[in-house]
Amino acid sequence: MTMTAERIDTHPNIEGLRERLPDFAKDIRLNLSAVLKEDHASGLSLTQVQTVALASAYATRHAGVIAAVEGEVMGTLTAEAIAAAKSAATVMAMNNIYYRFLHLSNEAEFAKMPVGLRMNIIANPGIPKADFELSALAVSAINGCGLCIESHVRAVEHAGVTKAGIQHAVKIAAVLNAAAQALGIAETSRLGN
Repeated sequence: MTMTAERIDTHPNIEGLRERLPDFAKDIRLNLSAVLKEDHASGLSLTQVQTVALASAYATRHAGVIAAVEGEVMGTLTAEAIAAAKSAATVMAMNNIYYRFLHLSNEAEFAKMPVGLRMNIIANPGIPKADFELSALAVSAINGCGLCIESHVRAVEHAGVTKAGIQHAVKIAAVLNAAAQALGIAETSRLGN
């Protein structure tokens, strides 16, 4: 095992993730550096960026991406923010399926029926509501639920997040999802780099 591989295995972080990305994902490697930091133009704080990144990493379901982002935010995010990121990824995994079904079924009767699914974490996430909503928006973008995306965009705009901040959160989700895709291809492809 090389020194780089040992460092990646024992101390996962974003730099280690960047090093693991294959050459065909060079653009993703470059984008990781750009989107996973505080951005004054978007108005997102480092805490917001990292909470969104962590929720997005969980939504990718890729162990390497999750480990890298967890390693990056360890010691920075509070226990409450970490729990909220996990909750956002989990509750949106449920909501995105249900509300995407409502949208795609195009059946008015389903929309009139009581949902009957518990989602109390959305009302009381343990972190600022805007931060949780940004994370839920990013996860919804990964999971492809238009109704949820619309709902969370309205919520974060109402909380004062700018359009640039909304875009930044979705770019974080997009880049981490692409990193998971690239690693998955590299790990399973038999056709080389």
